Amino acid sequence: MGVNAARRTHPLKIVGLLLVLLVVALLAAAFWLCEALRAAQAAADDREAAMRAAGAHALDLLSVGHKTVDADIKRILDTSTGAARAEYTRTVGTLKETTVKNKVLQTGALRASGLVSLKGDTAQVMVVGDAVIRWEGSEQAPQERFYQWNMEVTRVGASWLVSKAELVL
Repeated sequence: MGVNAARRTHPLKIVGLLLVLLVVALLAAAFWLCEALRAAQAAADDREAAMRAAGAHALDLLSVGHKTVDADIKRILDTSTGAARAEYTRTVGTLKETTVKNKVLQTGALRASGLVSLKGDTAQVMVVGDAVIRWEGSEQAPQERFYQWNMEVTRVGASWLVSKAELVL
């Protein structure tokens, strides 16, 4: 009777072991799927953040006024890094002087942005915008100008900043 009882419990042990292995496999698959979904969401968030940063920077470049020039320049510098920031820093004096002297009121609009590529902490974004330029106190008709940039956007800490902005003709 002892031998038969042992033989009867043996298949139950195998079924129990198979059930444990199945649960472990299902948990591993669920964990892998969750990690894959998290990675996909992080990549989508990076793509969106890079495009948003490039668009905001373009709008900053397109929106400059003689009464707000210091704040406008600060926004341009705050949304840039690397070579772009160095170039803006180099030309900030001329921009300010010209804007104030000519009483410029430039209002920009972002028309489109699209991600070209994203590799690690660097993205390439195409940005299209336009600006209406007025001169306070002038009889001159407002001018509309159209711009297209290829912007390189770099992750710096938790932020995406424009590291290079090239006008496309």
